[in-house]
Amino acid sequence: MDFNRYNAAEQAEINAMIEKKQMSDFVHLFTRIVDQCFNECAHDFTTKAVTAKETTCVKRCADMFIKHSEIVSTEFAQLN
Repeated sequence: MDFNRYNAAEQAEINAMIEKKQMSDFVHLFTRIVDQCFNECAHDFTTKAVTAKETTCVKRCADMFIKHSEIVSTEFAQLN
């Protein structure tokens, strides 16, 4: 997007909107990762401690989720 056609105040407003949208997207992504990985990996509620199996599962789940998001973002960027 070419911001040169906007004055400084408009550019600042647009940048603020973009930053707000990026933060919202990040929070949404984080919430989805937590929700999905918790549902996939947390099954033993008999102890406060997180088991090694749960830790491994959460790491794998989060890594896969982030890699998938990166692929989708790259594909969308190529479309623009």
